[in-house]
Amino acid sequence: MEKKKGFFEDEKVDIKMTVGVMLIIMVTCGVLGFIYETIFYRIDLGYFVKRGSSFGPWVPIYAFGGLLLTLGNYKLRKHPIAVLMLSAGITGALEYITGMVLWEVWHTRLWDYNIEIWNWGNINGYICFRSVALFAFSGLALVYVGIPAILKLVKKMPEKVFYAVSYGAGILFFVDIIIYMIIN
Repeated sequence: MEKKKGFFEDEKVDIKMTVGVMLIIMVTCGVLGFIYETIFYRIDLGYFVKRGSSFGPWVPIYAFGGLLLTLGNYKLRKHPIAVLMLSAGITGALEYITGMVLWEVWHTRLWDYNIEIWNWGNINGYICFRSVALFAFSGLALVYVGIPAILKLVKKMPEKVFYAVSYGAGILFFVDIIIYMIIN
């Protein structure tokens, strides 16, 4: 019986492997978001702060943003301008809706562009031009550099190692978020 192809059909990656690749993308984007925020807030505040709503070295909104960017853009990769524009739309909407829901439901603000540097064009403190532009270009980097590099690495890894790493990292990521939500 032939394996059903997953999201990355042209890469001959089946459904089980697709889930693993998506988990790797999520965790990688979450970690890169953590690094970006650590550097940005060091510049903005003048000292280091732990960012994110988890214990681990990742920021969940970047992880879910990476997943949405992959789902929304990967099939459009032959059209860089479309990828750029859709990345801006996806990430701007994700950030605005997440910020608004966090405030309206839990009266929590995890970020506020009203009080940060380089905040031009901010809307209610939830999004600003800098964040949307950064995430739009990050979408390009993900589609044209990140995903191909991950798929290339996947092909070189023994299958069992890939599943242990990808599913292990994904489980750790989700367990971390759940525990953080329960404790806080």
